Order: sequence, then structure tokens, then C-alpha cells
Amino acid sequence: MRRLALLLALLLVTFPGRLPAIAGEPVFDAREERAIRDIVADYLRQNPEIILEAVRILRERQARAETEEIRRVIRRLRDRLERDPNSPVGGNPDGDVTIVEFFDYRCPYCKRAAPTVRELLERDGNIRLVYKEWPILGPDSEFAARAALAARKQGRYLELHDRLMDAKRIDEERVMAIARELGLDIERLRADMRAPEVDAHLADTMDLANRLGITGTPSFVIGEELIPGMADRATLEQLVARAREGAS
Repeated sequence: MRRLALLLALLLVTFPGRLPAIAGEPVFDAREERAIRDIVADYLRQNPEIILEAVRILRERQARAETEEIRRVIRRLRDRLERDPNSPVGGNPDGDVTIVEFFDYRCPYCKRAAPTVRELLERDGNIRLVYKEWPILGPDSEFAARAALAARKQGRYLELHDRLMDAKRIDEERVMAIARELGLDIERLRADMRAPEVDAHLADTMDLANRLGITGTPSFVIGEELIPGMADRATLEQLVARAREGAS
């Protein structure tokens, strides 16, 4: 009875209205369905833990379906995620595994994750890191992202990126002070911040995040896995290893 009650509880949770039909025809008539619901309801009142089990099973199924949908989206968007010419690349440009990171320079969690990402690249010399500037925390975030992307034309993106990640304050004044400390041509930098490729990168990153259902930073894509939020080095290493196995 318990297994039958669990099955029926799943049906009732999934279909709170009429029970599903087969080939368009109801399996039970209205009187039979009421009788079934009454029997199950009485059993569940005596064994309420079955409802919790049914809800748990349903949530697990939904989570698996959502994960598989994200993987399908990642496969479909692979080139845009990993090979967009407007996206800076760090680590080993010829690495056998690519990590894609969505970040914002004003995000405290991105700043906390930055040392972990650097350590990962130092320990594994065969990782490509694709930077997706996603300035979602206001105008200062966008200014910093544009400055970093513009620094590519002076060959200084990675240096400015690291300094901005380490900076405790991000605003126009601090961004430009760091750029001057690095010896960047500030007049050229400001002009390049308005370049079409900078606009294209920011627009494409926003679109990718929306398609993947990303809601915050940092977020990582490794292989076919999406990791929303911070992840420790062990987790990142495990996902890198899994991506390598899948590619072999």
C-alpha cells in the first residue's frame, strides 16, 4: 500500500486537477477518481511522511530536468561561450579545458573567488580561462568593465583585470588611477572604451547569461556544467577533470 500511496501522491502533487488521461480518454470516471482520492487522502493523513517523500522525488526530477536543459543550452552556445574573439583569454590559450567566468569587479564574491581561480591556473597549466565581463552592479561596474576590455588594445587586459579584482573600491577615479599606475595611455583607453567590440562583448555576455539562466556573479561554465556562485578549488578541479574525461 505504501508504494501505491507514494505513486498516487506523486500523481496528485503533479496533477492537482483531474488525473492524467490515456489517448485522450480518462482512466477513471469522476466517481472512481473521487473514491481513489478519498482512500489516498485518508492513508496520507495517517502517514504524512509520504507527502514529503513525494515532494522530494518530484523536486529531484525537476532538478535533473533543469540540469539537462542547461547542458543542452551550453552545447548549443559552446562557440559563443568559448571562442568569441571579443572575450579576453587567460591561462593557457591552447589549454585542453576551457573555463568561462562571468564576473563583476564590484562583486565581493568575485573578489573572494579571484585568488582561487589564479591558484587553479597556476597549478594546472593546461586550462584556458575565458573572461566574460558582466557588469550588473551599476555604472561603476560598467565603467570598470569597459576600461578592462579597452586595455586589450594596449596588451594590458590581464594586468588591469587582476588589479581591479584586488581593488577594495571600484569607481571611475580608482579605475583610472590603477590604469595610470600600470602605464596605460589614458586618452587612448577612454576612446577605446567606446569601441564597437566592447559594446558587443557586454551585449553578448548579457544575452548568454540570460539564456543560461544565470542570476548572479561569479558564475562558471566548465564543460557542460554551470556553477552559479563561488566554488572552492577542489570543486573546480573536479569539474575540470570531468570535462577532460568527457573530451577524451
